[in-house]
Amino acid sequence: MDLQLKDKVVVVTGGAKGIGEGIVHVLASEGAIPVIIGRNAEDNQKVVDELAGQGFASSHVVAELTEPAACEAAVKAVIEKYGRIDGLVNNAGVNDGVGLESGDYERFMASLHKNVVHYYLMAHHALPALKASKGAIVNISSKTADTGQGGTSAYAAANGGRNGLTREWAVELLKYGIRVNSVIVAECWTPLYERWIETLPNPKEKLASITAHIPLENRMTTAEEIANMTVFLLSQRSSHTTGQLIYVDGGYVHLDRALANS
Repeated sequence: MDLQLKDKVVVVTGGAKGIGEGIVHVLASEGAIPVIIGRNAEDNQKVVDELAGQGFASSHVVAELTEPAACEAAVKAVIEKYGRIDGLVNNAGVNDGVGLESGDYERFMASLHKNVVHYYLMAHHALPALKASKGAIVNISSKTADTGQGGTSAYAAANGGRNGLTREWAVELLKYGIRVNSVIVAECWTPLYERWIETLPNPKEKLASITAHIPLENRMTTAEEIANMTVFLLSQRSSHTTGQLIYVDGGYVHLDRALANS
């Protein structure tokens, strides 16, 4: 299916690794021009060079998104280079384990800046360009807002915020024809997830116990599967879809837990 994204400029925060990188690759394969926003120039450039080697256009902007001024500067740099923004994917963040017992005010607030404040700031600063293009926003979110996880109050709160902002913006931006949706991630295999598993005493056994609770095919979701849904939601092929929280999780959140034993 042609998603009609040729030459569309799409900003992807955290687009150099994991789910973000998957989104960038799918966007490029559809003819869009992904712009990676991330703190590490070397990581950003590696993806840009890889795409160039495949004949795809992309670029990057170095920005520390926990700094409000950097969010504004990043959006300004994209507009100066391309003169437009057709889509925004808010993706950057980290499950940093700031819990109720293990955290404190400073760490909690810092985690919110890592995980949800820049979602607002990037959308706010990109909004004039998105109004002009009647673009779309996709917020990447996590099942922790629904299920909890334990020991990660700040990240769970941030994801609840991401979901709330998705529906709030979908309402507020109706008059501009800007669609806003969220893709909810549960257990997705990324390099970061793999590194976490390897820190555990019995990583293979732990991974097997996790996948046993994923109803569809008892396997992890792939970054590409998250990316495919994200890119579809950015495209006009999803032209009457807005305000939706879409779970790409193999049924992990909503299907009966008894399925794990069947």
